Amino acid sequence: MNSTEPAGSRAAVDCVVTGATGLVGNNVLRLLVRRGKRVRAVVRSAGRALAGLHVQVATAALADERALQEAIDGASAVVHSAALVHCGWRHRDEMRAANVEGARLVARAARRAGARLVHVSSVDAIGLTRDGSPADEETAPGVMPECPYVVTKREAERAVLDEIGRGLDAVIVNPVYMIGPWDWKPSSGRMLLEVGAGKGLFAPPGANDFVDVRDVAEGILAALERGRTGRRYILGGHALSYLDAWRIFARVAGRMQPLGVAPRAVVRLAGWAGDAASLFTRRELPVNSAAAVMSMLPHNFSSARARAELGYSFRPFETTAADAWNWFVDHGYAPAGGRTVLVR
Repeated sequence: MNSTEPAGSRAAVDCVVTGATGLVGNNVLRLLVRRGKRVRAVVRSAGRALAGLHVQVATAALADERALQEAIDGASAVVHSAALVHCGWRHRDEMRAANVEGARLVARAARRAGARLVHVSSVDAIGLTRDGSPADEETAPGVMPECPYVVTKREAERAVLDEIGRGLDAVIVNPVYMIGPWDWKPSSGRMLLEVGAGKGLFAPPGANDFVDVRDVAEGILAALERGRTGRRYILGGHALSYLDAWRIFARVAGRMQPLGVAPRAVVRLAGWAGDAASLFTRRELPVNSAAAVMSMLPHNFSSARARAELGYSFRPFETTAADAWNWFVDHGYAPAGGRTVLVR
């Protein structure tokens, strides 16, 4: 059972998790609970993502400095995973408010409370190499489109580093593309669901690093325990083309294999068409020129630092895909009876 604390009660907890109903936050929260930690979940609204969990719940918006401070006071550690995610050209102001100013207020509150912070960023805040070789924590920004998500995730890191300069004890982690259970929104698991719905005939021509969100949650807690203050850690995964990833998705979902890779010219045209269509809608379509460019890039990163300093590791990706798919089936996001069993 979870409980909602009255404002100002400030009961001591081991860890505060922001964005606790999201994919990363919910997995971190559940891992902490399994380890017997006292946890406070900071959310806009709880919903079923927290049902049955023995956690304290604090309701706070990322713009509410007082509510955030009250939620973080009394904590030894904070995992800040709340963020606004959208790959496109719109919502710059909203993303700056949530991703940058929200990170600044959480970091400031953690510093005032004397709590250690792990800021969950993204590899999109890091640049890509021009030759397609794996980027690392020191790779300079570049190659990726300068869309609001990329820009604000980078600016959020700077906001955290500013607070480190004022005495905050904080570490930054940069996960790659995550899928797995407890994806209530759903978020990045939509790619798996789309392929599982038979919409994955032609994969994008790019590549990405894919990882189980449960391994990222383990990496986050390792960073909390052993990460060096002010240091970045890439929490990487399996380097796969989208075609290879979609083949795995199709296999675990029991769907026909993709026919091949979409030509780059077609992907670009689809992105431009999405931009044009978005001019007549109140929201930006998921298919747009920023998303199209992203889907053609080799998003490959090295997690050597996290392996060496945090003991970070990740499981086979087909296991991840099967577990994520079965979770979606069990929770009504995919057709009932569509569970898969891997032959090991």
